[in-house]
Amino acid sequence: MTKSKRITLAHGNLRFSAIEQGSGPLVLLLHGFPDTLDTWGEQMAVLADAGYRVVAPATRGYEPQSQPEDGDYSSEALAGDVLAWIEELGGAPAHLVGHDWGASIAYTTAMAAPEQLLSLTTMAVPHGGRFLAEIDKHPKQLRMSWYILFFQVPGIAEHVIKRKDFAFLRWLWQTWSPGWDFDEEEFQEVGAAFSAPGVVESALGYYRAAVGMDSIRGRKSYDGSKPWPIDVPTLGITGKNEGCIAAEVFSAMMREMDFPRGLSVVQVPDAGHFLHRERPERVNALLLDWLAKHDAA
Repeated sequence: MTKSKRITLAHGNLRFSAIEQGSGPLVLLLHGFPDTLDTWGEQMAVLADAGYRVVAPATRGYEPQSQPEDGDYSSEALAGDVLAWIEELGGAPAHLVGHDWGASIAYTTAMAAPEQLLSLTTMAVPHGGRFLAEIDKHPKQLRMSWYILFFQVPGIAEHVIKRKDFAFLRWLWQTWSPGWDFDEEEFQEVGAAFSAPGVVESALGYYRAAVGMDSIRGRKSYDGSKPWPIDVPTLGITGKNEGCIAAEVFSAMMREMDFPRGLSVVQVPDAGHFLHRERPERVNALLLDWLAKHDAA
């Protein structure tokens, strides 16, 4: 088994901690909310032993040194970080894997620079454009996504997240993955990360950038009939017991017309939102099979 090491990545004057393991084609693993770069512990060694160079960074704002002075957490800025990392790590096309917000970042990266990617794997969150444009058609999902609107309330959202040792984030874990009996140590890693200066505000910045006035205007002008093309072979994975974005909504918003290079959608039984942690053997098998099919550009 190859050993992992801590490295630092850069984009402009921002610095990002990352874990690296193995050698071979590059696989970038992007974590979600509320989570950290350590979310990928069950995947890194398996992928490294299979012949990949695996890198799991902390995304923008999840550390003080990666918090931009202008507070830019737009999808374009987040994708720009990923493209800078790929260049820094050698410039060859990479496999991109994202969970939750990491999936959202991955979609934007794939739309912006498909030539930089060998494959795309997204977990728990469907095509970002479809989700924002069509969530109104899914009343159940509107109810499930109440927290997105709550996160728009400055000051109050920050206070609720921070109180009682991040009890709200613990509740989200339990609600989004109702069958996951996670270890307390796993959650403490999240609490430690969110305790650092500015991290809670940065994490909320993702949501506030995503549902601002520009995105609202875009949803009102879009009728859903045109594709949002992602020209990268894509594997979308959801948990059957998903408590954040319902599995049926995920499947409905992953459409072949949006993925001209191919799309495969898989539902993992007995798993919720954090499916890669809950059912690592199943997710790892899916990943290894998908990556092997797309190692050649």
